Parts: sequence; structure tokens; C-alpha cells
Amino acid sequence: MQLKSIIEINITDMSEDGAGIGRIDNRVVFVQGAIVGDTVNAQIMKVKKNFMMAKIVKVLVPSEHRINPPCPHAYSCGGCSVQHLDYDEQLVRKQELVKNAIERIGGQNDFILKDIIGMTFPYHYRNKALYPADNIRGQVVFGFYKAGTHTLVPIEECMIQHKDNAGILEIIKKWANDHQITVYNEKTHRGLLRHVFIRSTIKGDHMVGFILNGDALPYQDELTASLTDAYPSIVSIMKNKQTRRGNTIMGPEFVKVYGKETVVDAINELEFELAMPSFFQINPEQTVALYDKAIEYAALTGNEIVWDIYSGAGTISLNLAKNAKHVIGNEIVEQAVENARQNAKHNKITNVEFIAGPAEIEVPKWLETGAKADVVVLDPPRKGAEVEVLDAIITMNPDRIVYVSCKPSTLARDIKHLTENGYKLVEVTPVDMFPHSMHVETVVKLKLTL
Repeated sequence: MQLKSIIEINITDMSEDGAGIGRIDNRVVFVQGAIVGDTVNAQIMKVKKNFMMAKIVKVLVPSEHRINPPCPHAYSCGGCSVQHLDYDEQLVRKQELVKNAIERIGGQNDFILKDIIGMTFPYHYRNKALYPADNIRGQVVFGFYKAGTHTLVPIEECMIQHKDNAGILEIIKKWANDHQITVYNEKTHRGLLRHVFIRSTIKGDHMVGFILNGDALPYQDELTASLTDAYPSIVSIMKNKQTRRGNTIMGPEFVKVYGKETVVDAINELEFELAMPSFFQINPEQTVALYDKAIEYAALTGNEIVWDIYSGAGTISLNLAKNAKHVIGNEIVEQAVENARQNAKHNKITNVEFIAGPAEIEVPKWLETGAKADVVVLDPPRKGAEVEVLDAIITMNPDRIVYVSCKPSTLARDIKHLTENGYKLVEVTPVDMFPHSMHVETVVKLKLTL
């Protein structure tokens, strides 16, 4: 098969990144923009030994699950890879991703797979957004990057961000254009405004942040008045100085412009005080579903020692603490550990502690001290858990392991390792945290069998 050649192909499956999957001459072809059930013409863009990459040219026979996406930017913006796939089928595909990974990579066939937990209304669910700024034809605009590029797609309203964001951005855009605010240019390292940050809470409060290639926010009093008059729910305006080149979005310096330096959000009955750089789950409705399932699988009675590995800002740890004897959280990001300690104090929870450091170093160190856990909770990044962490857990033999995953393939790899060393996979529940992408969270329960 030649590069740039046009093929006709039937799409029979979908990948973790939302590409359609078909076969030509017994080789797998990944077709960006195609969905399961489509028959398409596609152009070959990359040829490898065992697979090819292609882009859709024309839909010859549309899938019964293909819809017109409600967002006019769905095909150009990199945020929603499968908005053209109806939501019920998105859930089916994600369930299949999890099932196939656990069976094929994890080697498991004797476990309970629960139905994926989806959303009733899968739009406007995100509570945090970072909008890059650009100048297009003499006008400051905000939006998101085209997939795989730093080419900005100007967006008036995003279908998955908080509904207030569009109005807030319009005020900022007017300020920027009225005062000819320069926007940052990656090539020249010149221009002031890099990104606008908006965080929203379940109570409806907003934090607005400006990421600047410099110190000053011009006409900030006028801007503050315009924002807070239109949106009294804005309780915090911050600025962040980021003068370094590269893709690191925020710098280390945060300065209050208006209101408070933090906003308060909640998961279940617990409150979390969040600064501009604080990590917090993006989808509040589905976070509750995810954590409730993790709590169910932990099956705590009040007598257990719990280790929460990759604990972030302590959100799972603190939700577990009410039913545990003691919880120890470990997280590599020191700022997140500090946030976790503050959140424990804010909620008056005293039976938790948080340790900063790489899990692959800290968890084996705990084991060497003779520390034991009855239940271990894992919530690693997409790369999964390090083998040193898994081996330390296996050596310690906790009765139950609850694994929260954001990537099915690495989850399956780690399940295989654990089930080859004394654990049985009991139950699996996928949770749709990110509708209109193919990302899926999964909660699994493993039980010691030795």
C-alpha cells in the first residue's frame, strides 16, 4: 500500500484515541474521523510494518451511529474526538475498550463487568478550562488547539465547558481588543497574554486567571469591574507570571487581583479549597460516581489501614477516611500533597497523613519499615503503576486492592501482574468522565486469594 493512496475500508472497531479501525490486506488501518459502522474512502498518511494511519476523505456509507455534532467546531478542535458518534454508542465503545483490554492484555475472563456509568446530560460538564490566546486578522481571540498542533481554533462557546465561560470570555476579549493587548507568540517569545484560566465550582462560583508573559495586567481595575458586574459569581481573579519558553502553562508566581486566592468546591459532603494550580477532578457529577464506586469496592468497616497511592490532592483519601481507621496517601507532586494536607485540615479529618515522593520509592520504603495495609487504593497516571509499586503491594498482601485507572491498556497490564501473584479480579466498573472523547475511567476490585 502506497503513501497518499486512497482506499475504501469498513470500520469495525475504535481505538483509545477515537480513530476508526479497519483492515486492508490483513493489516490494521487507523482512520481519523471514522466511527464504527462507517464505510469510507481514506487516504493513507503513514505506513508501518503492522499497521497504517489514514485520514477520512469521504463517508461512503455512514454508520447508523453517526450524528451531526452539536458543536460547529467538532471536526477542527482537538477537544472532542467523537462528538459525531451518538452518546449511547460512545458508552458502548468505551465499555468494549475496557472489556477487550482486560481480556486480551490482562488475560482475564472470570470477572463481573458492570455497565458503564454514563451521564444524563453529557454537555457543559467541565469545571476547569485553559484558553490559549491568539491574534487573528488583528483581533484577539480565544479557543483551543487543533488536534496535534498549536494552531488555534477560535471558539465562541464550547459545548463541554461551563455555560458561563462564553460570556466571561467575551468580556475579556472586548477588554483585550479595546486596549490592544498583545498576545504571546511562541516563536518570538513576545506578547503579554498567554492563556485565560476559568475554574467553576458546583456552587456556581468562578475563579478567573490570566497567564502572562510579564508582571502587569493592564487596566486591571476596569477589567475587574466589567467581569464582576456581569458575573457576581466571580469570587477570585488571579494573575500568573510565566516568562519561560516551552509548553509549561503556568509559572510559579501567583498574584491576587480581586477577591480570594482560592475557591471552595465539594465532593460528596467534603469541601476542597482550590488555588489556581490545584489539581481537582474535571467532571463533578461523574467524580461522585467514581469515588462512590471506589468506596464501595474498598468495603471499609472502620478498622482498616488504607494506603492511597498516587493520591493527588487527597480527594479519594479524604472520602475513604470517614470509614477507615487510618489512611496514608502518597503523591509525587509536592504542591498536591500540601493541598491534601490543607484539605484534611479544612474538613477536620485527623486520621489521614500524606507523604510526598515517587511511589516507586516511597511504597517499598513503607514496606521496609514493617508498615501494613488492609486495603490499597491505586489511582496512577495513564502510564499505570510502576512494577516496584505492584511488587511491594504483592509482598505486603493487603486483602483488597481498588485500582482507579484512566487508561484501559495499562490497567490490564497491571491486573495481569497482580493476578499472577495471588490476586483475583472480582469486579470492573467503567465510568464516563469525559463524554465526546474516548477516554474512560475504570474502577476495579481485586481480592487476595492466597
